Amino acid sequence: MTRFSGKVAIVTGASRGIGLGVAERLVADGAKVVITARKEDALKEAVAGLGEDNATFVAGAADDAEHQDEAIATAIERFGRLDFLVNNTGINPVYGPMIEMDLAAAEKIFRVNVLSAAAWAQKAYAAALKDNGGAIVNIASIAGLKPAPMIGMYGASKSAVIHVTQELALELAPSIRVNAVAPAVVKTRFAGALYEGREEEVASAYPMKRLGSPEDIASVVAFLLSEDAAWVTGQTITIDGGLTLTGGV
Repeated sequence: MTRFSGKVAIVTGASRGIGLGVAERLVADGAKVVITARKEDALKEAVAGLGEDNATFVAGAADDAEHQDEAIATAIERFGRLDFLVNNTGINPVYGPMIEMDLAAAEKIFRVNVLSAAAWAQKAYAAALKDNGGAIVNIASIAGLKPAPMIGMYGASKSAVIHVTQELALELAPSIRVNAVAPAVVKTRFAGALYEGREEEVASAYPMKRLGSPEDIASVVAFLLSEDAAWVTGQTITIDGGLTLTGGV
């Protein structure tokens, strides 16, 4: 497929997991990508897999303003434009009841998961999307759709991401579309604590009887960025193997 031929995307948090899966799908569909994450070695390995003609990387913390500026400048300098932004970076450094949570950790979660997503959108808009149009996809979570015991502040941050998605969709239409996806458990290192050692048991709660893969998420993200979704904005697509049909999260 070449539906993204001539298009350029930034994908944050893309050295592995969902972010790398998204970058792989966009490259397969013809796009050039700039991937970001904190660890340079992992990013180098990811770019080698994507192909150096198709991808480059910028290492840094997603919530660092200078890193954001560098990544956006790199996209424009290396590939000549910027069309798409995929805000994938997310953290959840704590597991336990919200009532007992260290509020410094809560502040960090919101800074990385919510405020940095808004900052990336602001900067991509100012640098390229304002004049040329484009699309943004934010990676939320089904934990943002209903209470999520033991990961409550993470869920609250993803609920905020969904609301940010809707606000930006209103503000940036009609030339820029903004959507989100809300995955259930995807088999990545980030989600390992939710299924490792008991994957069959966890998957049994899903009507589809398996956990998600990065490719499951990447295909929907690619759809939302494409012209196939030209009349779709402000939406959050649940990708959960049917889990929310059962009342689960």
